[in-house]
Amino acid sequence: MYRLFSLIFIFLLSVTTLAQELPPIATYTAKDYKAENQNWAISQSETKFIYVANNKGLLEFNGADWVLYPTPNETVMRSVKVLGDKVFTGFYMDFGFWTKNVYGNLVYNSIAKKENIKMLEDEQIWSIIEIDGWVLFKSLERIYLYNLDSKEVKIIESEFRIITLSKVNDVIYFQEANMGLFKIENGVPKLISDHKVLRNNIVVEIFEKNEKLLILTQKAGFYFLDEGEIVRWETPSEAKLKDVTVYSAKLLKNNDYALGTISDGFILLNSDGEINYQVTQKSGLNNNTVLSVFEDIDNNIWLGLDNGVNSINSTSPFKIYNNNDFIGTIYASIVFNNTLYLGTNQGLFYREKNSKESFKLVEDTQGQVWSLSVIDGKLFCGHTSGTFIINANKSKLIFNKEGTWKLSRISDNLILQGCYDGLYVLERKNNTWSFGNKITGFNNSSRFFVKYNNKIFVNHEYKGVFKLVLDSDLQKVESVSLEQSITKGLHSSLISYKNKMLYSSKNGVFLYDDKNETFKKDSVFSQLIDSDNYLSSVLVLNKSNNVLWSFSKENIKYLIPGKLSDKPTIKSIPISETVLRSAPGFENIIHLNNENYLIGATNGYLIVNLNKVVKSSENNIQINKVNNFVLDMPKTSIDLSTKKEFTSKENNFEFFYSVPNYNSTTSIKYQYRLLGQNKIWSVPSESKSVLFENISYGSYTFKVRAVVGGKLSNNEAAFSFVIDKPWYISNTFITIYVLLSLFALYLVHVASKRYYRKQRKELLEKANKELELKELESSQQIIKLNNDKLRHDIESKNRELATSTMNIIKKNDFLNTIKLELISGGEKNVAKVIKIIDKNLNNTDDWKMFQEAFNNADKNFLKKVKDKHPNLTPNDLRLCAYLRLNLSSKEIAPLLNISPRSVEVKRYRLRKKMELSHDSNLTNYILEI
Repeated sequence: MYRLFSLIFIFLLSVTTLAQELPPIATYTAKDYKAENQNWAISQSETKFIYVANNKGLLEFNGADWVLYPTPNETVMRSVKVLGDKVFTGFYMDFGFWTKNVYGNLVYNSIAKKENIKMLEDEQIWSIIEIDGWVLFKSLERIYLYNLDSKEVKIIESEFRIITLSKVNDVIYFQEANMGLFKIENGVPKLISDHKVLRNNIVVEIFEKNEKLLILTQKAGFYFLDEGEIVRWETPSEAKLKDVTVYSAKLLKNNDYALGTISDGFILLNSDGEINYQVTQKSGLNNNTVLSVFEDIDNNIWLGLDNGVNSINSTSPFKIYNNNDFIGTIYASIVFNNTLYLGTNQGLFYREKNSKESFKLVEDTQGQVWSLSVIDGKLFCGHTSGTFIINANKSKLIFNKEGTWKLSRISDNLILQGCYDGLYVLERKNNTWSFGNKITGFNNSSRFFVKYNNKIFVNHEYKGVFKLVLDSDLQKVESVSLEQSITKGLHSSLISYKNKMLYSSKNGVFLYDDKNETFKKDSVFSQLIDSDNYLSSVLVLNKSNNVLWSFSKENIKYLIPGKLSDKPTIKSIPISETVLRSAPGFENIIHLNNENYLIGATNGYLIVNLNKVVKSSENNIQINKVNNFVLDMPKTSIDLSTKKEFTSKENNFEFFYSVPNYNSTTSIKYQYRLLGQNKIWSVPSESKSVLFENISYGSYTFKVRAVVGGKLSNNEAAFSFVIDKPWYISNTFITIYVLLSLFALYLVHVASKRYYRKQRKELLEKANKELELKELESSQQIIKLNNDKLRHDIESKNRELATSTMNIIKKNDFLNTIKLELISGGEKNVAKVIKIIDKNLNNTDDWKMFQEAFNNADKNFLKKVKDKHPNLTPNDLRLCAYLRLNLSSKEIAPLLNISPRSVEVKRYRLRKKMELSHDSNLTNYILEI
């Protein structure tokens, strides 16, 4: 990573060094910015980019990455000043300005060469100042004045060495060695004082205070120049400053004085000259030699060091204690009798509340301290060894069972304490607190417990919340039940707040409902738990002002009770997890005074001042550079100013972006999306660049935004581009493809038409042949059928002929028989002849012949009648057949050899057998069958 957080837990080794609470400091080493160690000057652009004059060239820092622009003549760069869109720099034998090209890179323009300025041998430009459209470049021998509009150059020569160049109230002052202090009027130097103090001492910087010039010397301190008189400014820091060599200085916007020294680090004086704090290499700086001091737009103090660059977040609401009086994590803290106590895993430490002396260990308290409580005017310490009472910074062990988590007073003479193996009671007798008894029946660890409605609720991270009912003597647990309305959770907590009981977990904050005896999620309190950046759900209550605190990876939240209503207010303080570094699940914070709070951390503590927690400044993100490349080919920067088109092979892009936010306690993450490929924002990440490979052709817009301290940046940076189609799917080739396709379709159409015409002809010929064959076959079949029919008819006729012949023969035989009988017998044989005639009349063969012929004419009629009326006799069927032939009774009578009257009787009987109604016509019925 380019940006390293030296968040001030670098410890002082000397016990005599004052224990300071310092603002956060970010450190940047030569390894980070990839240049040389020494940094001579610092400036800032309107876009908040930081520019540093380094031994190797000009450094640009955008909040994410450092970029080095080597000095054109490969010499040491001594000065830098940003004015508008130009970065003016001075170095060995040259000076000029840098401007950004369309690719986002700085390009140098030499004023000295363009204006044909002949510089002195080995001359170097040490400082740059702007006034009234003129830029002044100071070397040790000259001052060059360059007009921004007319490009005119003026030169102020000096007989002696020019040491300091300062601007105060739009007046330029400079010190010339052995001569005194001058000011420039109309481009001409004018001596204003040649006092010996100004002739014999090096002037570091000149300020304005109380309408007088305040002059800071390198070793002799501060002096006022009042109407030509030099008067020493006696400050409370005189004793300290007399042994300090000041090399650089800056009057801050709040009128504090920022001093960079040769070997004593950085010193901040308030407007009255008192030392606010001093930062050295032992307490956070890269190096004790401060070559340059600069205050940026957001009031961060930048230090160009003899080895590296530091940024002090002077306006941060946080101050960090950075002394190695103890080693360990703070688990509890409290102010008691004007003494600050810190409970750590190494023991209990103390010092006077407002003192800067080192912390001292309370005797016999080595080991883990879990809690500190003031009860009955006494300080109780929950310790891994038991329970101590602290008096006059001495400890007394009153409970020697291993492991006391927490103590809570439940009556005037009783204290309930949660321990590793359950609940214990301390009691007061004769104004002395001592061990009373263990509450039997419950042996679970009881770090979080609350006495509520005559019940004891105990939270166990791995088991859940237990509800205990105790006997009246607090000797034993009468009943134990596990609360079912909430789920167990790691780093969960249970506290009492304003006569309410709150349970907090990753799922939110749950308020106990007395009426239903269950926990219900509360939407307001649940805002304290940040599930997206979850670190812990432990809630900490400051009883002195009822402020409720929670901690996450990105911020600290606190709830303030409403002053005029019951609705509380929840506020957030952005802070990175790397800065807070509390032990998860053991977060702790106490109220010190006014709006100052102390937060325990893993190697010290933080002080947060709520009055300094202001709305975050504008955080604008911007795209710094875009690389485009063909796979396996070198990357090239592209123009950021316009929408560009790229070939299909140039479909790989790398975007670099940043937010120039230099608050080292605030986390910065980025989200991006590539419209045209996806619409959803990416997951927030600390990465300051993203690579897209093998993007398909089309129009795209890359968008990126920042999440600074959990809040979105003010803007979204965007870059639009177009990737052309590959040559083989370009519009020209698509037109060719279409024409070729149409031509191919035409050829296919012609070929297919020809093919189908030929095929149709063949099919027609084939069909004709098949038709002829079928017709021939049909004709043959018809002929065959006709032949069969004719054969059948012939056979039928033959049978009929044979039958008729046989009938004739039989009739002839019958007649011959009658003839013979009549001839032979005469009248005697008349009866015999009549009998023979009757026999022939009743011969069934005639009927069978008739039946066969009838069936041939009317197929299956008799069968249908028989199926329909199974009770019909053969005689009935004969009658039906005759009726089917539509014969009358008279015509039927001779056929049946009966009288017509008998036929009518038979017809009547037939109707009854067929069960026909009276109105039905028998003949019609038979005809319809």
